[in-house]
Amino acid sequence: MPKGEKTARSDFATVRQWLEAREFQVLAPQAQKSVASQGRQRPDDPECPLRTAYQRDRDRIVHSKAFRRLKHKTQVFLSPSGDHYRTRLTHTLEVSQIARTIGRALALNEDLIEAVALGHDLGHTPFGHGGERVLSQLHPDGFRHHEQSLRVVDCLEKGGRGLNLTFEVRDGILKHSKGKTHPILTEPAKRPVTLEGQVVRVADIVAYVNHDLDDAIRARVLSPQDLPEPIRCRLGDSHAQRIHTLVDDVITASAASGLKEIRMSEPILGLVEDLRAFLFERVYELETIRQEFQRVQKILEDLYTVLLKDKDLFRREVGPRDPRVSRAQQVCDYIAGMTDRYALDLYKKIFLPRPWMRL
Repeated sequence: MPKGEKTARSDFATVRQWLEAREFQVLAPQAQKSVASQGRQRPDDPECPLRTAYQRDRDRIVHSKAFRRLKHKTQVFLSPSGDHYRTRLTHTLEVSQIARTIGRALALNEDLIEAVALGHDLGHTPFGHGGERVLSQLHPDGFRHHEQSLRVVDCLEKGGRGLNLTFEVRDGILKHSKGKTHPILTEPAKRPVTLEGQVVRVADIVAYVNHDLDDAIRARVLSPQDLPEPIRCRLGDSHAQRIHTLVDDVITASAASGLKEIRMSEPILGLVEDLRAFLFERVYELETIRQEFQRVQKILEDLYTVLLKDKDLFRREVGPRDPRVSRAQQVCDYIAGMTDRYALDLYKKIFLPRPWMRL
């Protein structure tokens, strides 16, 4: 449908068809349109009369068990006593909000953005990146949370049937991870194929460098004055100012590129990399935090080892042996899906004496 031509709801048999037609009117030419999706992994139910393909994907993610478990998974600080520290769920919601703000300003597909944002961390382990490091060392095939997130939506949800999401959502989930250095990669093969997926990737950075800093100040690991002066001067003195500066820069730089890619300007990107390096030095690798994660490491190592070796325990806790995958993969999937408190409770159940057993 030509851009600018108005569509009336009454002209279409379903709400979905009307919404799909409106995308051609209101979205940028470079935006991903729902009707242009490369489709799902396998034939699905008939199209929903009310929702586009990406709206459907978003809803499938929100209603998944893995999404609900995010509320009890660590972001940075383990088992915080305060009510206002981020969890993996609140991180996910902040990424979604920031990504949608960027996407709306650039006239991109917000439904696709939201679906990718809400699903990007479904494969995260208990105890944050500390748990990820443990599984990457223990599991024969290694472990990377972005690959596990895709495995969750493809293979593990709905009793092994998966959510059967569209290619574009799955691609955005798989390619959201950034590594420790050079967070915004320019190599096309390492970027999501859609601009919407790229938005989520950048929004993830904007969210976590700011909320991890905010949580570190709340925990009194840092004070606001500890932040390097160039970062405070250029990005802002407050949490809100820093997010505004980064979001504004992403919108401006991406629009200036003719929407060829989602990017930051070079000066701001340099400051973001400096901020990430500062957080690694002063927060993520802080000795007290590392000591806590060493305790976590033992918990996950012991759980992984005993579930792998004890067939009866495996059957009771994990379930029937799946001949399609290795026992190690099933154990890895099971542990990666745990919340922090479930892992702690299971550890106590298996390894610690019960009160009535004490002499």
